[in-house]
Amino acid sequence: MKITVVGTGYVGLVTGTCLAETGNEVVCVDIDKEKIAKMRNGVVPIYEPHLDVLFDRNIKAGRLTFTTSLDEGLEHGEIIFLALPTPEDEDGSADLRYVLGVSEDIGKKIKSYKVIVDKSTVPVGTADKVQATISKHAGCEFNVVSNPEFLREGFAVDDFLKPERIVVGSSSDRATALMQKLYKPFVRSGNPIIIMDEKSAELTKYAANAFLATKITFMNEIANYCEKVGADVDKVRVGMGTDSRIGKRFLFPGIGYGGSCFPKDVKALQKAGSDANYDFKILDSVIEVNETQKTILLPKIESHFNGDLNGKTIAIWGLAFKPETDDIREAPSLYMMKGLLERGATLQVFDPEAMPNIKKRFEDTLSYASGMYEALENADALLICTEWSIFRTPDFAKVSKLLTNKVIFDGRNLYDTNDMKAEDFTYISIGR
Repeated sequence: MKITVVGTGYVGLVTGTCLAETGNEVVCVDIDKEKIAKMRNGVVPIYEPHLDVLFDRNIKAGRLTFTTSLDEGLEHGEIIFLALPTPEDEDGSADLRYVLGVSEDIGKKIKSYKVIVDKSTVPVGTADKVQATISKHAGCEFNVVSNPEFLREGFAVDDFLKPERIVVGSSSDRATALMQKLYKPFVRSGNPIIIMDEKSAELTKYAANAFLATKITFMNEIANYCEKVGADVDKVRVGMGTDSRIGKRFLFPGIGYGGSCFPKDVKALQKAGSDANYDFKILDSVIEVNETQKTILLPKIESHFNGDLNGKTIAIWGLAFKPETDDIREAPSLYMMKGLLERGATLQVFDPEAMPNIKKRFEDTLSYASGMYEALENADALLICTEWSIFRTPDFAKVSKLLTNKVIFDGRNLYDTNDMKAEDFTYISIGR
């Protein structure tokens, strides 16, 4: 099949590459000329495990090509994916300017039947807006479909190639049949393609992300309460997670959620509820608790140093909002670093992938280490913000030798508390 993907961010590039992997001819469109030039030369502009292998293979096979011309993309594809940014607006709503702007152009340019697919996370009613925008100009038949993505950064390729489910919001039999044909190779194991109306599909994505954010936040609340009463959140988590109605995933406490999806989507759903005169009280609490959770270790760090961080050097392991990505959007590390810098601390930081993005934001206000142990040299304490695998089994003898004080503040509960006692570390984590 001939596919066009407009937008080459995380979602667009993974979508285009994985669709090419099943034999489709895919053209990816982006207005960034420099980015397009790099991709034509085989450079993957984002870090996503295993994407580079598929990317390179499909470029060499001629199934994956790139252009800055929307005309070229529309001429090529029968199915047009819109994988465009929907950033958070000032009032918390999703900003649809990019989606509707491209829809306007599509309406003026299409000359034959197309299926326009909203792949971006968009509010309920967006498909109707896209339909109306294109209809103002289009002189041919087309259909608009909602097909939300459920890709986890760090696992996006696997999620796309082996989806738990595919949601298609469509009121057109013709468009539905094309989407089922396109996705058939990805569901051979029997996982469902769920067909529903466009509005329900749009809400499904927001509801899923809001629920997961709520689950994380609830566990953080339980962890904070554990500290008050002397319970151990690790034991509580195991006891809860073995209940099949609850499940084991998303029960790990820490310093809050971040990234490009959960913070933005929870706020967008909250705002959409307000616009419909519905008060999402649970989401109000989720947002409030998560904001507090991002810096919950700050008072503990201050207390350990008797309220004075001025001149103290803090080593930080992990800057991305989660492991296996270079994405720092809404990362808890950003809030921790800001708070520590405001209190006069010096920061020596390391992350396996996110350092270039952090440098763009913090420039020379931080000291950037080339390795995890280099970040510890002469530091007064270690703060862990992201649970990268390489941090899970460090050489504690080496850590002890490099730090001036054997102090670890662990925002991701990586280590066993008894092991840390045996290593003679002052170890402060979440809910234990």
